[in-house]
Amino acid sequence: MRVALFLTCVNDTLYPDTGRAVVKLLTRLGVDVDFPMDQTCCGQAHYNTGYRHETEPLARHFSDVFGGYEAIVTPSGSCAAMVRELYPRLGERARAEGRGDSLARTLAPVVPKTYELTEFLVDVLKVTDVGAYYPHKVTYHPTCHGLRGLGLGDRPHRLLRAVEGLELVELPGAEECCGFGGTFAVKNAAVSAAMGADKVRAAESTGASVLCAADNSCLMHLGGTMSRLHTDVRPVHIAEILASTEEEPAV
Repeated sequence: MRVALFLTCVNDTLYPDTGRAVVKLLTRLGVDVDFPMDQTCCGQAHYNTGYRHETEPLARHFSDVFGGYEAIVTPSGSCAAMVRELYPRLGERARAEGRGDSLARTLAPVVPKTYELTEFLVDVLKVTDVGAYYPHKVTYHPTCHGLRGLGLGDRPHRLLRAVEGLELVELPGAEECCGFGGTFAVKNAAVSAAMGADKVRAAESTGASVLCAADNSCLMHLGGTMSRLHTDVRPVHIAEILASTEEEPAV
């Protein structure tokens, strides 16, 4: 299988190790991974801030770059949800505004073959034991887009439970938002900070040393909160846990 890695803006800029972990993991599982150098933003930030028309060129470019692959894999529930949920809406709105079907036709090929990492592993590759080794106590935060948008369900938990050495503990109030929400954290900073603090305290209560999630944007928000609260818990993307082996362990 030949797939493309859609790394996303946040990971490319701030968390490149997550992208390297995805490549390491998928290659270990026999997947041929390409990284198209022309990839840019999917348009999520623009769309969520109200700049729908400005999102359209980015969406068209995404389809041009990734349309020829069997699957598009991203370590981001929010960006996967943007393509799967909101690209069709872009096409529908363009049609409703009398601009024809061009945008809908352009975007249609990438919508069904864009996958968040854990659903690609479980649903497409049909694996839950990826040969990982991670001897730490971990708790998992299901981020909003993965939980409510993509419906990831227990896929991340199934993958984590199969990791050798890993002790998975449930996170109290797991389904509550961490408070990031993209520009919500800027527009409603006090509320966002309070929600983040609640989530970090819940993670602390589990006794876990690692708070894991499938979105580095949320982990960035929580990591800053952890630093300010001087907690011993640290944020780690699930890709880095699943890529870790006894021979090449992640920190």
